[in-house]
Amino acid sequence: MLWLFSLAVLALLLSPGPNMMFVLSHGVAHGSRAGVAAALGMCAADLVMTLLAATGTTAIITAWPPSFDVLRIVGAVYLLWIVVQKLCSVGKPAIENCRSTSLLHVSRMAMLNSLFNPKALLFFILILPQFVVPAQGNIPLQLIVLGCVAAVEALAFHIVLGLFSGRIGAYLNQRPRFAIYQSRIFAAVLVTLALRLLLLERPATR
Repeated sequence: MLWLFSLAVLALLLSPGPNMMFVLSHGVAHGSRAGVAAALGMCAADLVMTLLAATGTTAIITAWPPSFDVLRIVGAVYLLWIVVQKLCSVGKPAIENCRSTSLLHVSRMAMLNSLFNPKALLFFILILPQFVVPAQGNIPLQLIVLGCVAAVEALAFHIVLGLFSGRIGAYLNQRPRFAIYQSRIFAAVLVTLALRLLLLERPATR
């Protein structure tokens, strides 16, 4: 059963979303260390949501009908805020941007990005509980174990993604034309993801 759960987590990780784009963009713009810092921040968010799921807090939150809409709107606004921040830094050398960006700041931003990502929340609300076996007892402990497995798997995936995007960024930043288009492409992708969040419909729950 655990291997099936791991495959479900991997399938979710491979589908493009705000978390993937956050790691990729920061890895390319600020280097591999920023990509890894983003991965650590998202792992912290996964552990927080695991505890919320194990204590039943997520069920309480989702019991309030507007909660899903609040999360997706906040998530979309946050993505657009990142776009504004990025566009305001246009013209600065890549090295200056890298030095002025604190890795702790990147981790905090990544954590917030993940916590307000409806896709991640839905995983802990709808998918995670499906792999709990009531006959084995201690349901909160099962949720914690499954959540930790998902967090570790996501951490490994995002670290690899961060290191890879850092290599790409180091290569592209040596080419002057890349700096001209980087911010525009980054902004277009995040705006698309923000619109996708705004148009996301609340899934039916049983």
